[in-house]
Amino acid sequence: MEDVKTSGTTIRLRTGGSGPALLLLHGYPQTHVLWHKVAPRLAERYTVVAADLRGYGDSGKPETTGDHAPYSKRAMAQDMAEVMTALGHERFFLAGHDRGGRVAHRLALDHADRVMKFAVLDIAPTREMYRGTTEAFARAYWHWFFLITPAPFPERMIGADPDAYWLKKCGSGSAGLTPFAPAALAEYLRCFRDPAVIHASCEDYRAAAGIDIAHDDSDGDRKLEIPLRVLWGKHGVIESCFDALALWRRRAKDVSGRALPGGHYLAEELPDEVAEEFEMFFG
Repeated sequence: MEDVKTSGTTIRLRTGGSGPALLLLHGYPQTHVLWHKVAPRLAERYTVVAADLRGYGDSGKPETTGDHAPYSKRAMAQDMAEVMTALGHERFFLAGHDRGGRVAHRLALDHADRVMKFAVLDIAPTREMYRGTTEAFARAYWHWFFLITPAPFPERMIGADPDAYWLKKCGSGSAGLTPFAPAALAEYLRCFRDPAVIHASCEDYRAAAGIDIAHDDSDGDRKLEIPLRVLWGKHGVIESCFDALALWRRRAKDVSGRALPGGHYLAEELPDEVAEEFEMFFG
């Protein structure tokens, strides 16, 4: 484990292996530990960097602003670009799950000369998901709309019993809590009990519903040039509510992907399948 200071905060990360660099970014409400079943296999072929996003885990939690810019995906992506520079990786492969996929998308846009290929797990683009909201999506992803309400309302509600909230949020999918190894679950709960993490993660979602969409709109018709691999759970919300490949083709030129036979937490539910997909895609 090590900490890397960026211009905006401090990022906690773990690195290992050898070969081309591969940056792995986790989702909500987890940490870099999400990759614990996948990273050892990937480290046989790549120099793996697994980092806690700002606001999550043991990374820094900067003060926010009225427009939530410190938790924009642009700010979070800038952290990761600086992390990879500090570690000596000027160019790298990139993969992200959930929120980490959204950070990775912005990283690939803002630092296009550095990302060689990009993979996402179980997301469609943020702007397109909000604009395609249906009743079924809103019911399934209720937390998207709860977390963006003004502070401190969701913070107080979650903070009253963070363990119960975490277990409800993450255990309500098709696989329940079975994807989570006991040690990993204990680490997620340890981190999420921190009121600063609860607040920062709400800010992540508030940014997504506002300034992140403004940044997406400012891109105009620009699309990612690099290859993008999209993987999602056959038994999850992306499969039932969105056409992931069609939506990503609005944002990237070279898109491939498929559904895997699992739910949302693919790296923990289907680690061998995810590792194999990454190895075939990244080469």
